[in-house]
Amino acid sequence: MSWELPAPFVLEIEVGAEHIDALGHANNTVYVGWMEQCAWAHSRSLGLSIDDYRRLDRAMAVVRHEIDYLAAARQGERLQLGTWVVASDGRLSMQRQFQLWRPADGATLLRARTRFACIELSSGKPRRMPAEFIERYGRALVPAL
Repeated sequence: MSWELPAPFVLEIEVGAEHIDALGHANNTVYVGWMEQCAWAHSRSLGLSIDDYRRLDRAMAVVRHEIDYLAAARQGERLQLGTWVVASDGRLSMQRQFQLWRPADGATLLRARTRFACIELSSGKPRRMPAEFIERYGRALVPAL
């Protein structure tokens, strides 16, 4: 198995009983939660925490998720979720790409892309990205293939 893009930020995941639904596999909503955890961990690694978002009165809010669920995850499995910042206009929008894979057999379980828009937290209205967002997210930019 290889990552679809170079140098991902990786979140290690162990599928727990709390992730399993009535069909015996990780529920699709759990995957979205893992994507959120991974995106926040990556942002923190770039020096942008929720405290920075509040201080700047700005946030990158989800506008759209595109998710391809390719295979099921089962309780006890160890997974890796990689993310990349793959697009940014340096003004209002940014995109992340995700890939979830199971190292035990090399299977990709999910491919996803999320589009974000910069908003002012105090009003919820779209606003230009602050310089800190442009610099830190821009430093992580890996153009998608």
